[in-house]
Amino acid sequence: MLNFIYYPVSFILWCWHWVFGKVFGESSGFAWALAVIFLVFTLRAILFKPFVGQVRSMRKMQEFAPEMQKIKKKFPNDRQRQAQEMQKLQSEHGVNPLGGCLPMLVQIPVFIGLFHVLRSFKPGWGEVYFFDKQGVDSFVNAKLFGTNLSTFITMPADQLAQYGTERLNVILLSVPLMIVASIATHFTARHSVARQNQAALDNPQTAIMNKLTLWIFPVGVLVGGFFFPVAILLYWLSNNAWTLGQQHIVYKRIDAEEEEKKTTTATTRQALAPKPGAKPVNPKKPAPGAKPANGAKRMPTAGPGGSSSSSDGANGSSNTEIPGLTPGRSTSKKPGSKKRR
Repeated sequence: MLNFIYYPVSFILWCWHWVFGKVFGESSGFAWALAVIFLVFTLRAILFKPFVGQVRSMRKMQEFAPEMQKIKKKFPNDRQRQAQEMQKLQSEHGVNPLGGCLPMLVQIPVFIGLFHVLRSFKPGWGEVYFFDKQGVDSFVNAKLFGTNLSTFITMPADQLAQYGTERLNVILLSVPLMIVASIATHFTARHSVARQNQAALDNPQTAIMNKLTLWIFPVGVLVGGFFFPVAILLYWLSNNAWTLGQQHIVYKRIDAEEEEKKTTTATTRQALAPKPGAKPVNPKKPAPGAKPANGAKRMPTAGPGGSSSSSDGANGSSNTEIPGLTPGRSTSKKPGSKKRR
């Protein structure tokens, strides 16, 4: 049913086992352990860009979190209207909530696929997806510090005997992996929570999720270690180690970008702002009758009767023409009018 997950997972595992098998030997426990670890690294490298998008999306959502709280207060009893307004707000800010969940959603089927593939490696079995019978026997016979990677602490004694592994050896290898994986899970969540602003921390839903990731998930890893095969514990530990390092690198780069933007914005504002004590310079209008500066055109001025007049550059005389009047005639007398005694 889930072969579309099992085949890709087993293929990546097969590739890395082929690589490390050339170095340590095909039936080496180190070769199989490194194959599982680099399966995780391959997946996380593919999801690196979506993870960066997830971080940016979370930062943007933190910026307009107060606006989302205003929407909840404005429509306290209308869930549908709240969802519409929040979707509109997210669209305006270019935020996709589902995009932030992509890295986590993709890891779930990979975890299930790896768990199923490893559980399929049993003594006497034939082909398992991309692995032939020789590959399956190689995994069954491989030992890491005397422990087979498919065994777990609570495995029945008859099954442990099939793998030729003692329960004490499983405990000595699994317990340290469980503790380190649990601590790594806690510090990964702690590093992520430390990036949240005060508005996000005050959100009740966020506070509940933070408690889950900080304490419940690490305890879940610790308890689940009694039932998880050694290979799954290696997967969980390497996954959290990668996440912790990736968060440090990505957060540092994004912080540097935001600091650079703030510096650029402050420099631009400082350059445009007037100097302390200096008055803003406004362009002054020329006084009436003042000569224009060299090379500048003189603006037409209103003449008698509301007509415009301009200076003649050739002889310096001004000519004013009014419709209906003969040039040279005074404007004080109308044409044809005579003085009566």
